[in-house]
Amino acid sequence: MKTSWSKILLIASDVVIAAYLVLAFTSFDKKGSARTVCSKVNIEIADNASGGFLDANIIKERLQKLGCYPIGMSLMDVNTREIEETLRKSPFVKTAECYKTEGGHVYISVTQRMPVIRIKADNGDDYYVDDNDCIMPRTNYTSDLIIASGCISRWYAINYISPLGKAIMQNDLWRNLIEQINILPNLGVELVPRIGDHIVYIGRLPDCKNREQHEADINGFIDKKMTRLEKFYKYGLSQVGWNKYSYINIEFDNQIICKRRDENPAPAQQPAETATPVAQSPEDGPSEGEIEESNTTRPAAQATSLGTADKKPSGTSDKKPKDNSPENKKKNQVTKKKNNNT
Repeated sequence: MKTSWSKILLIASDVVIAAYLVLAFTSFDKKGSARTVCSKVNIEIADNASGGFLDANIIKERLQKLGCYPIGMSLMDVNTREIEETLRKSPFVKTAECYKTEGGHVYISVTQRMPVIRIKADNGDDYYVDDNDCIMPRTNYTSDLIIASGCISRWYAINYISPLGKAIMQNDLWRNLIEQINILPNLGVELVPRIGDHIVYIGRLPDCKNREQHEADINGFIDKKMTRLEKFYKYGLSQVGWNKYSYINIEFDNQIICKRRDENPAPAQQPAETATPVAQSPEDGPSEGEIEESNTTRPAAQATSLGTADKKPSGTSDKKPKDNSPENKKKNQVTKKKNNNT
């Protein structure tokens, strides 16, 4: 019995000592916090070099405007939860964390929403889509992003344009090559490159009800089309010239249809489009007969090269045409009058 009571007294004394230490440290911390003033605020923006819309100055201005920027405030009065909730209300902030130290410093860490593509639709919509397939409002901040224009609804932007933009942005070559995406009324996709003076048509994006599978299908679709376009640029346009064609169609897997640029437009009565195969490509480029030139109306100046300019139409003679000018008529009348007098 004596042994049990001694154990109980020992445990009770330990509890009392622990409680005393907790109260002492808590009291000391409160007194220290009451005297300590926030002297420095460290703001860290994750992925700040990846093309986002936030920086430390924007965060500082937002907190100052709402009256919760902690510089000069007592650490006891700094409400870290309020700072976090204030920053999370921004449409460009994904996560926000805030904490303070005994040295009078406040640390703010922000993860931003990353825009993938900018939408400027024909219906007047102007906004961004982020890497989580969510709409971001338009901002005065400028970013070097691909612009998607044309017949684009918000549903189509989230489910089609966003995966398309992510597929292009993940490849350094494609990201630097493509400047604009245009969606036609039939949902066909046109790409506007930064080099050359032409438009590339790749067809419609694949459809799928499953969201994950749909994104994978679009990635595979873009990888296939852009790989073919790279080879065509390398083995085709690099030889014939970057401005020879005005429209390049790579919708079909077995051919590339190119519309030649017509520098001298032909008369309206000229024949319609014709297609002629061009020279064979290298082994690792487009296959033989895969590329076709679509030449709209052939200019009259090119008739000599076809061997038609030197041919005379049937039913014609070498006689000079009759001159019916007023001077010639008057001359003929004087000559006739002289003959009658003689």
